[in-house]
Amino acid sequence: MRIAKWAVAFCCVALFIMPLRAQEKQGTPGGFRGDFLAQVDDVGKKLVSLAEAVPQEKYSWRPGEGVRSVSEVFMHVGGGSYFFLSFIGVKPPAMERGMEKSVTDRAKVVQYLKDSFAFAKKSVENVKDEDLDKEAVMFGSKTTVRNVLFTLALHMHEHLGQSIAYARTCGVVPPWSMPEKGSK
Repeated sequence: MRIAKWAVAFCCVALFIMPLRAQEKQGTPGGFRGDFLAQVDDVGKKLVSLAEAVPQEKYSWRPGEGVRSVSEVFMHVGGGSYFFLSFIGVKPPAMERGMEKSVTDRAKVVQYLKDSFAFAKKSVENVKDEDLDKEAVMFGSKTTVRNVLFTLALHMHEHLGQSIAYARTCGVVPPWSMPEKGSK
């Protein structure tokens, strides 16, 4: 039986929008900030669960020389939350230099990810809607606060995809994609 393309598109959009609107009803800001916070919540939960699922002995795995290892990718994502928010004037907490390469313990990596996502969410909750179109400078170019946040969300999702590929290569199935026990 053929399903109309519009029906498939509608279902995909509904599956994406429903969790976002559920966030809004629970007291999260609406509009762009609400959408951003829902994205950070979703990608954050996935990255943290993946970081917890990858065995410690696989944290040093890398697909090739000169390419980030598993732990380096997770630390890079966490660091990105602090780094991108600095473009809009949010001061990151004090951190030691070189953490992306020096922190390889799974428990510390997972905690760093959790802390970075919590920091991103708290920081964006404090941004006013009227400030989203204010000017910001990112990588030497003028942009807006909104675009910095959009780029941060894209960065998180980009490395979620990378982390999924790394995990599957190491024999780890992303926890959210596994069938639930007892379901067929």
